[in-house]
Amino acid sequence: MSFVHLHLHTEYSLLDGFLRIDELFDKLKKLNMDSVAITDHGGLYGAISFYKKAKEKNIKPIIGVELYFSPTSRLDKKGKEDRENYHILLLAKDFKGYQNLSKLVSIAHLEGFYYKPRIDLETLQKYSEGLILTTSCIKGEIPSYLLEGEEEKAKKKSL
Repeated sequence: MSFVHLHLHTEYSLLDGFLRIDELFDKLKKLNMDSVAITDHGGLYGAISFYKKAKEKNIKPIIGVELYFSPTSRLDKKGKEDRENYHILLLAKDFKGYQNLSKLVSIAHLEGFYYKPRIDLETLQKYSEGLILTTSCIKGEIPSYLLEGEEEKAKKKSL
């Protein structure tokens, strides 16, 4: 069984990612890794160069994104409470998934932008085909509940 990075930020994740795509594939080859995901914050800016470079290096590319999820509506932009968001990780299983990632990112920027490009449950449900969704990091909804000692809330959300 081999290890696959499924949550990886590149230089396209401003103020968060440092890894350059060209350097990534050199390192993966040295480690004998045969697949990797790109999951930059809020956008798919590096997806095409990532995909091309992966194919060139004979490494399976997994296209993904770390999005900001509004617990209410992406359209709510009234005050501080609407700035709250959780991080979610979306990975494309197939071409339909990639198309849906593109739609979600566009909607997040065009309709949901409020300090960050956000999506909501309604949008996610509409464009979920071909996608795998996970909580992303410590800023995900389930980890947030666990940090607050809200184990029951976390269990309910994970079902």
